[in-house]
Amino acid sequence: MGWNEGELSLTLISDRPMARLNRQTFGRRGPTNVISFPLHPASTPGGPPPLLGEVVISLETCARQAQESGWTTEELFDFFLIHGILHLLDYDHDTPEQEARMDEKTRELLRLLHPDIKDI
Repeated sequence: MGWNEGELSLTLISDRPMARLNRQTFGRRGPTNVISFPLHPASTPGGPPPLLGEVVISLETCARQAQESGWTTEELFDFFLIHGILHLLDYDHDTPEQEARMDEKTRELLRLLHPDIKDI
């Protein structure tokens, strides 16, 4: 995926602070499941791994959406984490082509963690 090593920050929050973050970041009302903040760092030879950015996940939204979807909370959490990390690595879903590329990579990585998962 273009990175041999890197560091990221993972923040797990509830719906209320996620709704506030969603409003401040995107101007949208209500909580969302995951938001990523890429940093696009330059790596320094011999230095620490570059900080890729931050992934923020609402555990309340994750649990609620897992129940609605029939996935386990762990499966959906891993899906959101992969989704967020892919955003840090310059994947996006603004166009149909970008969305197809991101969906394919998400499925590939999720199946590594959950080989028996259904309906990806």
